[in-house]
This record gives sequence, C-alpha cells and structure tokens, in this order.
Amino acid sequence: NIKQGVAIFVGVKHKNKSSKLSKVFHSDCFGKRPEKFIRLNNDSFETTEWNEITPSAPNYEWVVRDTKVQSEYRKGFSVAELFPVSSVGVVTSRDGFVIDFNKDILKKRITDFLSMENPKEALAKFELKENLKWKAVDALKHNFDEQKIVPISYRPFDSRSVYYSDDFIERSRKEVMIHMNTVNIALEACRQVVGDKWEHIFIARNTVDDSYVSNRSRERGYVFPLYLNSEDGSKTSNLKKEIVDEIEKIIGNTTPEEILDYIYAVLHSPNYREKYKEFLKIDFPRVPYPQDTESFKTLVALGGELRALHLLESPKLKNFITTFPEAGSDTVEAKYPKYKDGNVYINDAQHFGHVPEVAWNFYIGGYQPAQKWLKDRKGRTLTNENIEHYQKIIVALVETDSAMKKIDKVI
Repeated sequence: NIKQGVAIFVGVKHKNKSSKLSKVFHSDCFGKRPEKFIRLNNDSFETTEWNEITPSAPNYEWVVRDTKVQSEYRKGFSVAELFPVSSVGVVTSRDGFVIDFNKDILKKRITDFLSMENPKEALAKFELKENLKWKAVDALKHNFDEQKIVPISYRPFDSRSVYYSDDFIERSRKEVMIHMNTVNIALEACRQVVGDKWEHIFIARNTVDDSYVSNRSRERGYVFPLYLNSEDGSKTSNLKKEIVDEIEKIIGNTTPEEILDYIYAVLHSPNYREKYKEFLKIDFPRVPYPQDTESFKTLVALGGELRALHLLESPKLKNFITTFPEAGSDTVEAKYPKYKDGNVYINDAQHFGHVPEVAWNFYIGGYQPAQKWLKDRKGRTLTNENIEHYQKIIVALVETDSAMKKIDKVI
C-alpha cells in the first residue's frame, strides 16, 4: 500500500544544431505498482504531461526545480565551505561493546575482555564478530587506558561513554575528533536527506557518533568543529576567512560563536526549511548572508538560545513543565513508552504527566527524541537523574518549537 513514484525522463535532440545541448523532460507517475504499470503501458509520448528540466552545476539533478529559488539559495554560503575541517562521525562497528550508559560498566567490560587469553572464547562471551580490519587476537594485545573512556554524543540529548581506541573502533575520525577532546562546540548536519522534510541539524560538545542525527542509510552525519586545537594548547577558528570577511562587511566585527549561532538559527527556520527543502535534501545546507546588523544580532540571540537548550545548558530547563507523580519500579517496560492524553507511560503504573504533543512528536533529524530516549532504555530502571533528564528534554523541545516560530518572524 506504499505509494511510490516512478520518474520518466526523455531527451530531445536538436536537429542540425550540434552546438546546443539536448532538452530534457520529466514526468512523475504515482500510485500502487499495478496502477503504475497500467499507466506506463497505456500512455504514449504524446499523451504524457512533460515538464522541461534544466540540470545545473554542481549536481545536475534530473528533477524539476524552481530556478529562481535555486539561484537565490546558491547566493548563500555552504556549511561545508565555511568549516574547512570536518568529517562524518565515529563508526565503531561494535557499539554494544565499546559504548555504554555507564562508565564503570564499560570499564569492567573492556578489562574483562582483555583478561581473556583465548580469542574464540572472548568473541563468544562478548558476542563479537571479526571482520577484515578487526581481529580478536590483535585486540587482546591492547593495554587498557582509562583515559580513553570519553563522552560521546550518541543521539540527540543522549550522551554516553565510549572506549575511544583504534584497537576497538572501526573508524575513529581522529583527524577531526581530536579537536573535540577539549572545550569546543561542533555543528552536526547531514549531507543528504531521504524524506520530504529537512530537520537534520544539531549541536555537540563531545566526540560525535556517525548516527547522532540520523541512522538512516544515506543520511550520514557530518561533524563541523568550531575551533581547532594546536599542539601548543592554543586553538584557532575553523571558519573560512573569506566567508567571515564577507559576513563582517555586512554586520561588522563578530566572533566564531556568533556566526555559529546565526547559522543555527537560520537552519531552524521552518520557512527556510520548506522553501529550500529540495536543495537541502541533496547537499550540505547553504546559509544566506546576513541582511543587516540588527537582524543578525536577533538571530544570534535566538541561535544561542537554541544551542543552550540542545546542549542542556539553558537555565530554562530547570523549570519543569511535566510531572512524574506515581511511585513504582521506574522501569521502562518492553511494550512502552506509550503516549495518551498528554501522558507518557513507561509501564502500567507510571508516567510522565503533562507532556505536550508538540514535544512528543518533535523531530530532530531521523529521530523523535522524546520517544527515542525512552525506547533506548527499555528494560532499564530510570534513576532520579534519568527522570530529571527526560523532563529537561521535554522543556528543550517545547522551547525549541517556540524559538523556531520567533526565528521565522525575523527571517
């Protein structure tokens, strides 16, 4: 019953005009598979409703585009151009082994593994699989180093601990993550998006997982650190000078944090996301240059507010809007969470009360954090800290929705 489209293309070559390119036309066919087959069998070249397309650099997509909107969009700067140093996030290939909610449990698991002498027994005990790059016999030679247990931004609002060593991690992305081992901020965005909506932007302070914003195929998250660390302990901006100069021609002197917050605000504009959704789906987002100093400062303030909310650093998060009224096991049971009448149930007896629907359904990339955070904790008992953390997430999502509406008024 899933409706999918079939795209039909045809090229028309100019006779005796070799200096001109062929014209390309496009038509969509939607419906169930039998219906599409019937149409494809019965329609002819003459009866098909065609739309001429004009593939253009750099991607030459064979789809219908609003060329006026496309031209406007390309006047902005690409996030990938602004941040010269970037990469996709960390891929461990064995998350269940090297990542954990609890640092002490992770430490024990790694040391228990390293205490074993037989590689086959070690693989069986920890349910690990070898591949061309990773062999247990080599990993068992590793010398444990507690300093390698570091925080990882794993999912939105969900930081965990990772044993960050090339002896256990498939692709550590050290050339970029080395800049996230001190006080820093990184923008996270996807290069391509599969669905119809673009919501694939977030922020991080730690080493970042490949699936931080989405774990869908083709929606790989890229990490853009704001600062770069030098061997002498100093740090420099990871912003392309030429783009910063163009921005400062419009608004005067600024800081890397202000530029980051401006970008973060713009990329959270619902109007921006809707207007440019066709272009956001195929490449890194492009951001318009500021219009003037006043609107820039307003957007910087709103972007800074979003950044603090998403890093769970905003003072607004202390003002809970939800409750957790019932005593019980505090365990997220298998068939939960469930949302009903503004309550989020974690088991038959317990729930978070007064959870706004906008928070429950809110998307960040490929996830709905109010749902995802609890689903990832099925079978686990929530601590008081966990319960407060979830209530902060709800505040953050409601405040994010409010800030996005304010941003649209400015843009």
